[in-house]
Amino acid sequence: MSRAWLQKVGFGSLVVASMLAGGVVTALVTGEGGPPAPPASATATAAPTGTVQNTGNASIPGLADLVEDVRRSVVLVTASGGGSASSSGTGSVIDREGHILTNFHVIEGMSQIKVSLWDGTASLAEVVGSDPGSDLAVLKANIPAHLLVPVRLADSDRVRVGDSVFAIGHPFGQTFSVTAGIVSATGRVTESAFTGRGIRDVLQVDAAVNPGNSGGPLFNAAGEMVGVNTSIENPNGRFFVGLGFAVPSNTVSRFLPEMLLGETIQHPQLGVSVQRLDEVFAVTFGTTVTRGLYVTQVSPGSAAERAGVRPASGASGQGGDVILSLNGEPMETFEALARAIDRSEVGDTVTLRIQRGNEQLTLEATLQPWDLQ
Repeated sequence: MSRAWLQKVGFGSLVVASMLAGGVVTALVTGEGGPPAPPASATATAAPTGTVQNTGNASIPGLADLVEDVRRSVVLVTASGGGSASSSGTGSVIDREGHILTNFHVIEGMSQIKVSLWDGTASLAEVVGSDPGSDLAVLKANIPAHLLVPVRLADSDRVRVGDSVFAIGHPFGQTFSVTAGIVSATGRVTESAFTGRGIRDVLQVDAAVNPGNSGGPLFNAAGEMVGVNTSIENPNGRFFVGLGFAVPSNTVSRFLPEMLLGETIQHPQLGVSVQRLDEVFAVTFGTTVTRGLYVTQVSPGSAAERAGVRPASGASGQGGDVILSLNGEPMETFEALARAIDRSEVGDTVTLRIQRGNEQLTLEATLQPWDLQ
């Protein structure tokens, strides 16, 4: 059930063109539609010895000892569905009650899920809660508490470009493989394949991650989880070329309590497509406003349409509203609008200050949820 999608930047309330034009983001899960299965000898049936590959510039003192410690918090996730559908990914132990964190795309549509620890202990698991918009899911396995070693979640807001990191996962069936590298960038945005919603503040790394690493932990040099490995950027196929992406641990921390309660997380959407204005675009769109977000499209039935926001019309692309502020906060960039919407909840009412022709208006919009595709 491998999924591949074109990299687009979905800014919560808007959708714009590709940030990494022409690239392909590939979900890191093996199975139906994925690469050929590895030979039988490539998949361990007992406690494996593990492999370590340093593809980046990571320098982590005592890495081997660190890996030996934290690998106890990593699990192999295998799943099957109707017919020949199957998938294989990675997960992290969250607590001693048997909760496992993984990617939603690893278990989406699967009817039977199994998790296996480093020592070979295995258990069937069921989905407790999920966040398709962030590509996260929580499983519950029946494993004795004394065998479970929970990961330690780091504050991903403190991650810096150049920090050393390492990943543990099961690429192409090579179970409990370790790769190391650095954080290449922070604050990236990738897109959920299930909702089209932008996943924000994603970590970009050069530690090799490949199909089978999906849902596995990205650790810092202290052995704390800073992210969940989710996808790769590759213009030529499904193989790693130095651009991996991990959902930040602070996103996990924000939505984990609700997932543990069995909820499916919903995310708010305003429902507009916009263009950042400058002196050139102001002329193009026929407005005197040079700073703000010009509304090019409004989604039918969205919060924006219900609030009365007007998009551009006709072949000229003119006549659209300009969003000047949201809840009093100036809106001059895609990022500003995206973050403002992301900080809100479904059902929240936000106040929009807009420019319509020569007039300024105030509109109130009640945010709607992103729909699953």
